[in-house]
Amino acid sequence: MARSNDAQAGPAEDRSLAELMQRLGEQSSRLARQEVELAKAEMSAKGKQVAFGVGAFSASGLLALLALGALTAAAILALATGMAGWLAALIVAVAYLLLAGLAALIGKAKVEEGAPPVPEQTIESVKDDVGATKEKVKETRA
Repeated sequence: MARSNDAQAGPAEDRSLAELMQRLGEQSSRLARQEVELAKAEMSAKGKQVAFGVGAFSASGLLALLALGALTAAAILALATGMAGWLAALIVAVAYLLLAGLAALIGKAKVEEGAPPVPEQTIESVKDDVGATKEKVKETRA
């Protein structure tokens, strides 16, 4: 695509430095625009793939929720063979509440481990680098 313009302009020896610089600027701009367009197309394709993946995850979550409801009913019915139905349902509900409480405690502990979201190792490394730089500056001045 760039060769047709080169052929029309003639050999590089016949052009002035100003012309060559102008062409370099034009070609650089065109190349940058083409790279941006390529990046847009690539990101659009990846975005579509991610959107499809999110949809699939959502569908799997919904199906898992439906399965949990069926398993809940099965557990209640199984327990109801040996006790009153309301008691079986109460036992299953309490079991779910215990699992929810356990998950909440684990989640809280993990959040506290990550809080505050500050890169502590990086901060320490930067402080060490600043300290070492200050020492080198003092040594050079002395």
